[in-house]
Amino acid sequence: MKSLSLTHLQALESESIHIMREVAAEFDRPVLLFSGGKDSICMLRIAEKAFRPGAFPFPLLHIDTGHNFPELIAFRDTRAAELGAKLIVRTVDDAIEKGMAHEVPGTTSRNRLQTPTLLAALEEFKFNAAMGGARRDEEKARAKERVFSFRDAFGQWEPKNQRPELWNIYNAKIHPGENMRVFPISNWTELDVWGYIAQEKLNIPKIYYSHKRRVFRSDGQWLPVSNLLSPQSESEIKELDVRVRTIGDITCTGCIESSATTVKDIIAEIAAARVTERGSRADDKVSEAAMEDRKREGYF
Repeated sequence: MKSLSLTHLQALESESIHIMREVAAEFDRPVLLFSGGKDSICMLRIAEKAFRPGAFPFPLLHIDTGHNFPELIAFRDTRAAELGAKLIVRTVDDAIEKGMAHEVPGTTSRNRLQTPTLLAALEEFKFNAAMGGARRDEEKARAKERVFSFRDAFGQWEPKNQRPELWNIYNAKIHPGENMRVFPISNWTELDVWGYIAQEKLNIPKIYYSHKRRVFRSDGQWLPVSNLLSPQSESEIKELDVRVRTIGDITCTGCIESSATTVKDIIAEIAAARVTERGSRADDKVSEAAMEDRKREGYF
């Protein structure tokens, strides 16, 4: 009798499928966060393997900052339509108009304004479990997360109040008004994500590949020129072959110089990298505890 042996990626996939099915079994109103980024693309593939040929037992939700790369929004809409999944979009612009979020003068990034917009969306639809593609290797605050991350009635996160997860047993008990953020690919790394994209032959937004883009140097990184952000002098702008490693608000998403035009090229590039992907996000450099501060407020 042959023994069953799983590859590293198969083991990770199996764990993620188990987590996603556990969420569907334990919660009556779950939702899957989907932005069109690489992590959420993998999450959708895992959902397919967990629940197809049936329908997903949850809708997709995107909190749109209004400062997104156009390529990302186009990919988001196309992928949701291909899968026949219900896509809910709530925007920071609407949250500002309703007085739920307030722009900070002198700050272009809207990433922080996603928090009140997300909390309002969870309350609007009474979602009690929200699944996202955060991974522990991204940033030190992420490393403190449990797979089932408990949030109080205000949607806030307190590291000391998280529950043990010995032997992968998850405590899903919550009181009315509380909710759980769940991270099915928490144990994956950036390299695992790209390995999975290669294995499953998944389509991804073109901005992950090397392409020519007008950029300028700011705080040690290349930022894309857009109608929302540009340097004071035209002479500072360069057209380079760049790509993104992680995608967020266009005003704070750094680009890296790259010639990677295939997933294989990207994997080779990441394997040699010595800087985390979050190192290209300007809003994470505000302070040493920037991410943890946002998570305590209710950020994903």
